[in-house]
Amino acid sequence: MEAIAGWFAATLGERLSPEAVVFIVSLFPILECRGGLLVASLLNVDMWRAIPLAVLGNLLPMPLLLLFLKRVFALMKRISLLRPLVERLERRAAHKSEALARGEFLGLLLFVGIPLPGTGGWTGVMIASLMEMKQRKALAAILLGVLLATVIMAIVSYGFLGLLIR
Repeated sequence: MEAIAGWFAATLGERLSPEAVVFIVSLFPILECRGGLLVASLLNVDMWRAIPLAVLGNLLPMPLLLLFLKRVFALMKRISLLRPLVERLERRAAHKSEALARGEFLGLLLFVGIPLPGTGGWTGVMIASLMEMKQRKALAAILLGVLLATVIMAIVSYGFLGLLIR
């Protein structure tokens, strides 16, 4: 992820404001607020400026994804070239949703909030859709999960823990 974040910082950092780069990177699946905060750190964006941009960028697509993901996937499956990709994404999300089925809300919150590869808001939306979780409940869990991931990544990206110890 650091290599991807570095590429975005180097490529977009020359053309756009650092704040715009943080926001744009946070919109992308896989990178999300985690990548946004890494880019912010690389571009020397103040942490307190970077956090709202990364959170907003990460959360902006979530309500629309919750509303339309199943329909978009159904349309994509009609295209033979895209069908294997969609089915692979669905299998991956279904596998992860099995572990979350009992503690739906808390499970989704922690899944989105703990910054590990393959976790985050985008995958959280897929899981919530497959579990047919109520949209408000899913959105609340994803919001809190993104905030948790933001706190963790701010500590990692900015060495915030060192400031607390002093």
